[in-house]
Order: sequence, then structure tokens, then C-alpha cells
Amino acid sequence: MDIGTASAEPGERATGHLEATALPTGGDERLPVIVARGEEDGPTLWVTGGVHGNELTGVAATQDVLADGVPEGLRGTVVCVPICNPAGLRRVERTSYYHGDDPNRYFPGSDAEDGDDGADDRVQELIAERLYDAIVESADAHLDLHTAQVRSVPFVIRDRVLYDPETADENGADGTDGDHGDGEETDGEGTDGGRTEEEARDLADRLDALAAATDLPVVTEYPAEEYTDRNLDRSAAGAVCNKAGIPALTLELGSYGVVEEDHRAAGVAAVYRAMVHLGMLDEVPADVATEAPPLESPVDFPVRRFRGPNAPRAAICRHRLEAGETFEAGETIADLVSPHGDVLETVAVDHDGYVLGRANAVCYENDPITSLAVRDEDDLVAPRE
Repeated sequence: MDIGTASAEPGERATGHLEATALPTGGDERLPVIVARGEEDGPTLWVTGGVHGNELTGVAATQDVLADGVPEGLRGTVVCVPICNPAGLRRVERTSYYHGDDPNRYFPGSDAEDGDDGADDRVQELIAERLYDAIVESADAHLDLHTAQVRSVPFVIRDRVLYDPETADENGADGTDGDHGDGEETDGEGTDGGRTEEEARDLADRLDALAAATDLPVVTEYPAEEYTDRNLDRSAAGAVCNKAGIPALTLELGSYGVVEEDHRAAGVAAVYRAMVHLGMLDEVPADVATEAPPLESPVDFPVRRFRGPNAPRAAICRHRLEAGETFEAGETIADLVSPHGDVLETVAVDHDGYVLGRANAVCYENDPITSLAVRDEDDLVAPRE
């Protein structure tokens, strides 16, 4: 198994780099790679971290998945790329200094189906394309490790699975949504540009099973129209799932800017649970399992992501609820106060659910004040409009 300059024989752990782009100061921007190959054949799991340069718990968890070498009894291969945005990590910033916008909205790079030959792609898009191509060439599953807001609770994001409403089942598109096997993507078939609704539901079932296996609270992405409006189908996991038809998840592991050890341990354990689910291991190693704190959803109904409610005016926000606390529709969750501390407005929520994390206490008009998990009544599978 060769990934960039990392080459692992059966039973070996190897390190190396993926070359991302040349630098004007000389040399190359490189992504560190760790590969562990089992003695027996099996699936290939990719684990990535640091797509956002300040999300350090995701970086640390990705580093630690293979810190002790090849997991005992491993069947197949684990590929870890802990730092996918070196330019952001150097400054401990979410974005890179190439363009200043979100690097997790560039996957899978240029869209060849639209006739784009990539000649005008910006650097971050080229880096995303090279990483994406490496992932889908071999992956049977992909976990992308992130963090959310300050003091947020860990959770796993399950993407909506999109299909082409004009593709009828009787067209017989094979797609890549069945057994992925060699990880190769066929051009058009199996992507949401040629995926049937039946194929999408099969992929959604496999994605749902992988999410449940992580044993983290599961939060579904925004409704389909908002999901594509936010370009989340061009996130790393969103593109690997919806473009290549490979089950892929985003794990959110607490706060940005620091390594939170308990959430790092939860992330490592979630990856090992995914390995067990994929048939790569018989069980999670005892030390990995015992180090991770138990995490479960505080509500018993399906939830999706929601950013809001929005502040009706500029103010200092005093949140009434901590991350992980539940609420009911109509409940006041924050007060907006003046510079003198007088309450100017109260902010209520229109949904049932719980708090994932809180936004900056300094808010301007229409700024979302919280990140929430709210009751989800939408289908996991949706047509791309």
C-alpha cells in the first residue's frame, strides 16, 4: 500500500507525505501521512484531520489512531492524514493563507462533468482535489475529524444523500454505491449526477450504520436545500459520500484552538469502533475503550443541525443554556444585553432539541447565537434540485 511517499508492507506501519502544492519560497506544501497495513486483506479506512487549521483535537485524534503501531489483528489498511491544512495550522487559523475562505468547501476540486479542465482552479481547490483523489482511489470508508464551537459537545454528522431525480432505476446505472471494493469512482454513475433514489437509500443505510457504530451522538446535516446552499456537499466527507459514493462522516470533537484530551480519546475510540463495524478488527482495544468517556444524545428523537436563532440586534449575548442541555420549542435560550448590562431582548427557539455549542458572545444583527441539534423530520435521502 503506497500513499504518497508512505509505503507499508503487510504488518507494517509507515510514515510519509502527500505533496499538495509547490511553495514560492521553494520546496512543497506536504500533508503528513501514516499508513498501517494488516497481515490480512480487508477494507481501507481513511482518517483525516486538520482541514481547519485551528481544530487541534481532530489533529491529535488522527495522529493517535496509529500511535501504537499496527493495531493487533488488523485486517486491511488504515490511512491517517492528521494535517490537511498546513497553512492554517501554522497560524492556528480555520482558513489557509492561500485564499482566506473555508478550505472545507473545495472538495472534490474541479468538476469535470461541467467541462472544467482545472486550468483556473485556485491553490486550495487543487490541494483538495489531490487529497480527494488519493482518498477515493482506495477508501472503503472515510472519517474526517473536526471540532466545533468553544465548549461544544462531541457528535458525528451524517450527511444527506443526494440523488438525480431524472435518473430512473430502470436505466440500470451500476454506480459506486454498492460494494465499493477498490475505491475507484466511475464517471457519472453512482454519483448524485447519476445516482438513483434506490442507490441513494442503499448508501444512506450504510452511512447510517457507520454513524451508529461510532457510538457518538448522531446529528444529521441541514435539510437538503440548505445543505447544498452551504456547499456542504463540497466538504471533505460530503464530497467523498455524495460524489464518490463512499460512506463518509464528519466527527466534531469539542472545542477549537486546544487539544481536549477527553474528546481526543472519544475520537480515537470512535475510529476504532468504525474499524470493528467494517470488519477490520474483532474488538476495540481495551485501553482505547476505557480511556474514552461515554457519550450519548440527551434526546430520544432524530436531530439535525441548525445554526440560530439569529440575534435581532447587536448586543452582548448571555446564553442561558450550556452545550448538551435540552430545550423545548418556545423556550428562551439567551438574553441580549446592552453595554451597561441591561436586557434589551430575549431570544427564544422554535424547535425541540439540545445545544451543540454556543457562538461568540459579541453578536451583530442577524448573527446566529448558537449551534443546535433540533428535531429532524426530513428524509435522509433527497433529490438534488
